[in-house]
Amino acid sequence: MSKSMICSCEDVTADDVRHAVSRGYCDVESVKRYTGFGTGICQGKSCLSAVAALLEQEKALKPAAVVPFTPRPPLFPTELRLLATAPVDESQPPVGGLPQDVDTFASALRPEGPLPAKAKVVIIGGGVMGLALAYNLAREGETDVVVLERGYLCAGASGRNGGGVRMQWGTPALVELAKRSIDLMKTFARDLGINVWLRQGGYLFLARTDAVAKRLERNVTLHNRYGVPTRLVTPDAARDIVPGLTMKGCVAASFNPEDGVIFPWPFLWGYAQGCKKKGVRVETYTDVTGFEVSGGQIRKVKTDRGDIACDTVVLASGAWSPEVAKLVDVQLPNEPHRHEILSTEPLKPFLGPLVSVLDSGLYFSQSMRGEIVGGMGDPKEPAGLNMGSTLRFVSRFARALMEQMPHVGHVKVLRQWAGCYDVTPDNNPILGRTPGLDNLLQMSGFVGHGFMMAPAVAERMAKWMVTGESDELFTRFNLRRFSEGALEREDMIIG
Repeated sequence: MSKSMICSCEDVTADDVRHAVSRGYCDVESVKRYTGFGTGICQGKSCLSAVAALLEQEKALKPAAVVPFTPRPPLFPTELRLLATAPVDESQPPVGGLPQDVDTFASALRPEGPLPAKAKVVIIGGGVMGLALAYNLAREGETDVVVLERGYLCAGASGRNGGGVRMQWGTPALVELAKRSIDLMKTFARDLGINVWLRQGGYLFLARTDAVAKRLERNVTLHNRYGVPTRLVTPDAARDIVPGLTMKGCVAASFNPEDGVIFPWPFLWGYAQGCKKKGVRVETYTDVTGFEVSGGQIRKVKTDRGDIACDTVVLASGAWSPEVAKLVDVQLPNEPHRHEILSTEPLKPFLGPLVSVLDSGLYFSQSMRGEIVGGMGDPKEPAGLNMGSTLRFVSRFARALMEQMPHVGHVKVLRQWAGCYDVTPDNNPILGRTPGLDNLLQMSGFVGHGFMMAPAVAERMAKWMVTGESDELFTRFNLRRFSEGALEREDMIIG
């Protein structure tokens, strides 16, 4: 029975589910991500009930906590060329979207047992930023750290992105951070014992206008100055890099062969497991409800599982950071913006780099398993914490993709989902101490690039916190720059 098949689409056995439980992934959403069940053609229709029953049988969860995962549209695998025919009113903003992920998680999922009464550092947010910081703090010798995550690991933007990692940025600070992050990703499997499937096939940026082409040309000079081998390429050379690419409407391109793609979920799991091995507590399904403040300092973090006295609080909640900051009367300029994404059925490998049309926000790559994974920004998307999926997105994406790669029109879309960009007025992060509240440290506002910057940012922030040594990163990107008008805008944003 232990080898019995649970999900035939993804070859997931009962033993695979039990292994996930043994690693601490006990709820349905987490087991789905750890094993891959329900992510194939059937979308869980034939295996969800078997997994739920097995979790109950293993006493991994109380019956009330066996909450089904959120199904993903389309209902049936659907060809890109058919989806491209869906009518879209480009003059109107996208609204709604189904399925809409719940704002709160079932109380039955809340871990049993109390939180520690006190911790030196409390990190709010169990995405890649919070977990990477906790891991690096432990490496620096500070293990009295608690990470609080309101849902399951990978519930937020860190588990909902396309996995792209690139050095092609428009400002020196981000070029340096991205370069260091990719170096750290190369040794991630050795250092943390989990493979993140880094594939350095490059990023190919396409420009449709002379203005964007000039931006690429300017950035090539910047990149080369920092040892990043980006080069301008002609449309014909771009077609050589990606056979089948039409370059329709494009006038120029840039290519860095050292950019790449990783698998997002193991990236988080690796940091989480590294934290636990070093004595850091990672508490999932724990919602922050308020703070106790006196003398210009946060004294306690209040949660739905009790209070934690602390010396330092780090706010690393991504697009949810402004909501948490309001609980302590701090106003952040971040705005959440939905960005949708999809995955197709697997194909034989044909696509080396991640390709992005910078003007339109289209991007697409091919995963290690062969799926086309991609997204596209929507200039009409309103601000808001919305993670629902729309037909509007998949139709716009299908048309834009087929314009550049017409031969993929027959490929079927298996599922789509959404996450939130954490957007600041200058497209740069908010880091360092909060003016007027000295022990609240900010670590948010990374727009869509926090995932790829996390290793380097966390490494530097941990050292800064533990040693007290000066680091210009935490003055340059401090919250006060918005009131002082000291902004340096990043313009290499996809979407």
